[in-house]
Amino acid sequence: MMEALLFGPAAAHLAPPIQLIPLAGTRVPAGFPSPADDWTEERVDLNQRYVTHPEATFYFTVAGDSMSGTDPARSIPDGATLIVDRALQAEHGAVVVAVIDGDFTVKRLFSRRGRIALIPENPAYPVIELAEGQELAIWGVVTAWVHQAR
Repeated sequence: MMEALLFGPAAAHLAPPIQLIPLAGTRVPAGFPSPADDWTEERVDLNQRYVTHPEATFYFTVAGDSMSGTDPARSIPDGATLIVDRALQAEHGAVVVAVIDGDFTVKRLFSRRGRIALIPENPAYPVIELAEGQELAIWGVVTAWVHQAR
């Protein structure tokens, strides 16, 4: 089992140079190809798309597999770059960067009926519930993650 660590935070640039990258106007089918769709292009800046509060946004690099799960929509792979917004209020079900006794971790927040826990996506890892004397701080809310395909 791998350790679950985070490297960061690295601050998002407050005024990043705009990098307009072409965005195809069609969705890519994960099943059979769709040759009938047009190649419509729009330009998009990833900072504008994913960074709502630049002064409160930081990046982390995930080290470990505790957030790798079977649901691809929820799975955060080892090496992914997290976009973390400290201006957002953490809510039940949000993926958060938390600090437990001075150590960073990324987990899904469970917050119901006075019970707070940090839930990994990987069932090989235990749910983290605070023990007597432990300190937990929600450092920020993960708004997106990026992982290179190769």
